[in-house]
Amino acid sequence: MPARALAIRMRLYDTLQRKTLELLALDGQTFRFYCCGPTVYGPAHIGNFRTFVLQDVFRRTLETSGQRTMHVRNLTDVDDKTIRESQRAGKTLGDFTNFWTTKFHQDCKALNCLPPHVEPSAVEHIPHQITMIKELVEKGHAYSSEDGSVYFNIASFPDYGKLSRLDEREIELGRTQSQRANADEYEKQSVSDFVLWKSRRSEDGENFWASPWGDGRPGWHLECSAMIREYLGDSFDLHSGGVDLVFPHHENEIAQSRCACGGHFAHSWFHIAHLMVDGGKMSKSLGNLYTLEDLATNGWTAMEVRYVLISGHYRKPLNFTFDSLHAAREALTKLAKAAAALAERAATSTTMSEVSFGPFQAAWAALNDDLNTAGALGGIFTGMREAAKLEGAAAAQALAALNRILRALGLTLPEPEKAAEIPADVRALAEQRLAVRQAKDWAQSDVLRDQLAALGWTVKDNKDGYELLPK
Repeated sequence: MPARALAIRMRLYDTLQRKTLELLALDGQTFRFYCCGPTVYGPAHIGNFRTFVLQDVFRRTLETSGQRTMHVRNLTDVDDKTIRESQRAGKTLGDFTNFWTTKFHQDCKALNCLPPHVEPSAVEHIPHQITMIKELVEKGHAYSSEDGSVYFNIASFPDYGKLSRLDEREIELGRTQSQRANADEYEKQSVSDFVLWKSRRSEDGENFWASPWGDGRPGWHLECSAMIREYLGDSFDLHSGGVDLVFPHHENEIAQSRCACGGHFAHSWFHIAHLMVDGGKMSKSLGNLYTLEDLATNGWTAMEVRYVLISGHYRKPLNFTFDSLHAAREALTKLAKAAAALAERAATSTTMSEVSFGPFQAAWAALNDDLNTAGALGGIFTGMREAAKLEGAAAAQALAALNRILRALGLTLPEPEKAAEIPADVRALAEQRLAVRQAKDWAQSDVLRDQLAALGWTVKDNKDGYELLPK
């Protein structure tokens, strides 16, 4: 079978066109995509990581198919939140955001997320943002106010609102001075002219930069446009983020970038739905805004968390519960045991196929069908039942296919528990008990069970006979 047979082209739902499309690299070589990264003012919570983990599965699936990728993800290290919280902590902005950036990277590594190929920060690219603002002003898409702030003129961009369907929601665009959106906060969702450059204010402290319009700093939305332009150009393959970023953040990015740079900007949009906890919204006030460290303190591994985060389809809200963590632990343990058994039956020397997914073909197809991670997990367990019948070279091929699927999902299996060595006298008693059970001598079966218990062993009956476990 030719090597290219591995490359099943992925189909993914596009937020802009509201339909599932086949993904193709615009340049025919490298699939280039941008992900909105964290705002580094505190620990990322599991809701944040649902987005980052699914973006990681997306990239891994492309690369497993043989597709080269270029993954860019930014760090927001200057905005209202980072400035406010750094001052509360009594630290410089740089020291404060560096601390939380390191913590974020540690959590990503624990969750087995691949690092992006490029990870630019907002502060490092303030000159690039100033250049873009200049171009927008010169082209008539932006204007400065009396206080030295600069705003984007939404009226100058007729396509504003197409991503989030603002026209269908019948929202009127107001453009008076009082309606201008001068805040960076995620919660602020004004559809009026939005800020590109914020003039220096007392609450910003020493966090300001010089510009043609006076001292200040960029608005939050601008950083992504400037960094996308720097590393991916005016047209690129895909843009991704949480569904909460569709409006206003991504809507504003489109307006800024297309007006300043021309080009198509992102050809596809990939958005991940919210994570809920126990059926409700995550909130600090409810005490359910869990971080990876919170869950580790209670004995849960990062891989168990990752399993839960990919257990539902990315376009549907996922409900996180501690029951789901228990289920993840059981699933990973079961997979580890089955994989170890498959490895024991596999031939040690055979030519590995790089194209066949064998019993795990359904799992691979699910990943390529709108990144159906839930379907892929189901396909793994179905494939395991089929793989359990295989021996030798066929088992080795199935094991290689399983490892490719697990690598695409970013899952690493725990070490299977080693079976305790069973003494000969214990094994003989168990075999004797099996014989009397087959003869339906239940009283003698109970006697032998008690003798095994006295020797420190529990016997569990099953359809294949029995299993001995140390007490």
